[in-house]
Amino acid sequence: MLKLSFPDYQFRLKNKENKTHIFDPIRKKFVVLTPEEWVRQHTLQFLMIGLQYPASHINVEKELVINSIRKRYDIVVYSPTGDIHVLVECKAPQIKINQDTFDQIARYNMTLNASYLMVTNGLNHYYCTVDHSNESYTYLPQLPSYQQK
Repeated sequence: MLKLSFPDYQFRLKNKENKTHIFDPIRKKFVVLTPEEWVRQHTLQFLMIGLQYPASHINVEKELVINSIRKRYDIVVYSPTGDIHVLVECKAPQIKINQDTFDQIARYNMTLNASYLMVTNGLNHYYCTVDHSNESYTYLPQLPSYQQK
């Protein structure tokens, strides 16, 4: 798999039915290793190891309904009070992050109301904080760590 713009992390891999699978520590199971999953697993490690968010506060690939349409978010990090602290959208490395990507996460966030957004294709990472009352975003150089939030 492609080297991403994250620190090097250790992953559990296995081959099954001629496909490589990677262990997801949040879902606690092996999942097929696609380019997007490679980015998702690096992002999870970045959140847990790099920013020290507890695994118990993280959720992966859950369904949400927007305008009667079923969608799936990639990663959500909850605050200790149960509010959504960070919403993450992961794309495969070959997918350019553009306005459509930001529109997608903004639509998801209209339902989820996260305080922070992260968009990544594993090579480029974008972070912002959300001001819900003014419906505006402020781009950040980094997400806050668990201790900083």
